[in-house]
Amino acid sequence: MILAVASGKGGTGKTTVAVNLARVFNTSIQCLDCDVEEPNCHLFLSGDTRKEENVTVPVPEVDESLCNGCGECGRFCEYNAIVSFGTKPLLFPEMCHGCGGCAKVCPEKAIHEIEHHIGVVETIQAGNITLIQGRLNVGAAMAPPLIRAVKAHLPNEGPAIMDAPPGTSCPVIATLQDADFVVLVTEPTPFGLHDLKLAVDMVRRLQIPFGVVVNRVGIGDNRVHEFCHREKISILVEIPDDRRIAEAYSRGELIVEALPEYCGLFCDLQQKVMTKGR
Repeated sequence: MILAVASGKGGTGKTTVAVNLARVFNTSIQCLDCDVEEPNCHLFLSGDTRKEENVTVPVPEVDESLCNGCGECGRFCEYNAIVSFGTKPLLFPEMCHGCGGCAKVCPEKAIHEIEHHIGVVETIQAGNITLIQGRLNVGAAMAPPLIRAVKAHLPNEGPAIMDAPPGTSCPVIATLQDADFVVLVTEPTPFGLHDLKLAVDMVRRLQIPFGVVVNRVGIGDNRVHEFCHREKISILVEIPDDRRIAEAYSRGELIVEALPEYCGLFCDLQQKVMTKGR
């Protein structure tokens, strides 16, 4: 089963839920940190780095001796990654989606592709958890190719948990594809409700089964609960606003290890998602 943990906004406790849920599995499990712009699962799942892989994407390179400045490449590119003003084209590799179209339409065959490094994928072993995380290069704009490189490590069988980026943009869509079930983490605040509505609309359009975890219960109001009841959305578990949880988080500790009384809550969450995701 492939489980994704997502949220409409950052700071709701998405990573907290993902890593603690992974820890309560009594079997080997993969945890994939797909928040490649800001990976942080490793802060809670310390272990030995087993492997590091470079990830590249194809980008165009122009042979100036063949280019006649016709501009066909720039007219084809929807992302303005290559533009021409009657001279050798200007290239913007960070904007390139690697489709290869510019090379296909070039009448002079002046364009070929080279590999452009965008980041790395690291494999870390933390007990029964194999953590796969991507690290996007600073300044790189294209997260989805690196997310797909992380997801290439998904097992053919056995459980896996993907920690998605926050929000509802392209990197999140790239992460949620192939998921069997999505856990949406929110908080009982006006901001939490607003972004939960966006996330619910997203997973419904993707037609993926989902449920909600309400974190920091007690800090806001009951509008999130009313929304879930009105929309017939299952609230899987509620995590209280406990200062001890925040203190454990600040030390990089897992809740289920620092506060064993919460093991039952995450075991309950595990049972529910495994049942609903089938």
